[in-house]
Amino acid sequence: MEISANELKNVLNRVITKHKDLNTEGFSLESCRSMIALMDVSFVSSASGWMCCLYEAQPAETHGGMDGTGRLNLQEFRHLWNKIKQWQGIFKHYNFDQSGSINSYEMRNAVNDAGFRLNNQLYDIITMRYANENMNIDFDSFISCLVRLEAMFRAFQAFDQDGDGMIRLSVLEWLQLTMYA
Repeated sequence: MEISANELKNVLNRVITKHKDLNTEGFSLESCRSMIALMDVSFVSSASGWMCCLYEAQPAETHGGMDGTGRLNLQEFRHLWNKIKQWQGIFKHYNFDQSGSINSYEMRNAVNDAGFRLNNQLYDIITMRYANENMNIDFDSFISCLVRLEAMFRAFQAFDQDGDGMIRLSVLEWLQLTMYA
């Protein structure tokens, strides 16, 4: 059995509505599509098309057995659920005032605790992209941000085969990579 983005949205929103301490209207369909892309991206672009497994050096049980279907199987869902629970713990830790959202300063610390080391310019970009008019980030936006960061870091590492922190992509490779992320 596999679930679509719409089904994932329904499942996650049923669970998240029970958490009154989170200021959220629930996960959007777009957020759920991004989550599926994160868990399901088995392939990245190369000059000849989609061919390179992002997890080729790791056993399937390490990464949830991504299968490239555009849907989540049970193993992929479990892996995603564990990530969401981990990120929810980080979010709640930085929700100091119990408002159900975190401010842009708390967001920096939360992103750092999630394992992403970014510069000030990237934190500013994240704030512009994910914060509301009051500079607060709700749970859905927080998860969406971490999903995007993880997908982009994972893709970069797959292309950085010599580990020098530099990659080279054609326009088509870049578009293929970023359209699904």
